[in-house]
Amino acid sequence: MHVIRVRKSDKVLKGTIQLPASKSISNRLLIMRALSALDFRIHNLSRSEDTILLEKLLDLVKASPDKKELIELNTGNAGTAMRFLTAFLAMTPGKWVLTGNSRMKERPIGILVDALKSLGASVEFLGSLGYPPLLIEGRMLKGKEIILDPGISSQFVSALLMVAPKIPGGIILRLSGQPVSYPYVKMTVQLMEALGVKVTMARSYLNVPESSYQSQDYWVESDWSAAAFWYEAAALSEEVDLYLSGLKKDSLQGDSVLADLFTCFGIHTEYLESGIRLTRSLPGRENCSFNFADYPDLAPAVITTCAVLGMAGRFDGLKNLKIKETDRIQALQNEYQKLGITIETTRAGDFSFKLEFVPEIIVLPSGVRFMTYDDHRMAMTFAPLAIRTKEVLIESPEVVGKSYPGSGAIYERLGLK
Repeated sequence: MHVIRVRKSDKVLKGTIQLPASKSISNRLLIMRALSALDFRIHNLSRSEDTILLEKLLDLVKASPDKKELIELNTGNAGTAMRFLTAFLAMTPGKWVLTGNSRMKERPIGILVDALKSLGASVEFLGSLGYPPLLIEGRMLKGKEIILDPGISSQFVSALLMVAPKIPGGIILRLSGQPVSYPYVKMTVQLMEALGVKVTMARSYLNVPESSYQSQDYWVESDWSAAAFWYEAAALSEEVDLYLSGLKKDSLQGDSVLADLFTCFGIHTEYLESGIRLTRSLPGRENCSFNFADYPDLAPAVITTCAVLGMAGRFDGLKNLKIKETDRIQALQNEYQKLGITIETTRAGDFSFKLEFVPEIIVLPSGVRFMTYDDHRMAMTFAPLAIRTKEVLIESPEVVGKSYPGSGAIYERLGLK
């Protein structure tokens, strides 16, 4: 197993960071381009492993010479690729087996499959009912009104929205419950409209008429989700002057809420012409309370910051963290024990969790070895702890390539050796 040692001799964080392009925007644009009759250029496309994989799989679908041959597509641990391709392949002529790694086969997809079948799709479960792998026979779908539970993943909603313009009659989508990660649905709608598709949208109602995507070159903005770990590093430092390029205030990404969240830890965000500047110029609060229903990918970095600083905290809206690349609730609990930090978990219904910390003086041990659970956000969450402990060991650090390739070299430029 590959293990790296991360060291930091002081609590000073200064420098300039070139963030990767947004994976979420890139992956949506790739699907929309594949659905478009005309090709268009995507500038600054993410080079994350997930985006590269999705692009290769779409190229494989496009190049398949015999639509009668059964073709297998493996999404690995890329949840976005699995969900988006399920809807895309359901209306793409051919026979497809859509599968993934062992963890992907534990991540539910039945709600999306049921919605597609109500439109006339041919999709079968080859393993456990409601989970990949899937056998899909692409065919013409028929538009109608669908009622969908959005409480497991917003990607189910986005997958249906993106294929809707190509379905005769379009679709009306009514959401039956409280959606998670709703800003990602808004992102999907904004990108569709930028490419010429009109969407009527309310909180629980979306109407997409039959239409066509237009050719429109697009520049992908930098990734706010990746910025979470630099905000964490800033909050754990005593002296901060950090410039993150490519981020903007009027972003398509809901994770831009980071700027507000980290005021709790005394981090000020200054918006500049081509990026943002982080400084420690605000007093931190004694306790923090967050609801992550719309921003679940930010939870590991924010919760860890609160825990390591010994602050009181309460965190809600975590119900889908258990079905991410790993069970992030359990992973955080496991690794916090190595630091002498206990985390209280309360349960209120299926997959609904609240985490609570009480303030305490924590003496953090140095040289702790953290597991990453084949989850990029776990590796990126634990690495900045070297600022407080002087040294941490990270198992399988290569998992960060899923969303943030090259981050190790950036750490070194900022004094994390």
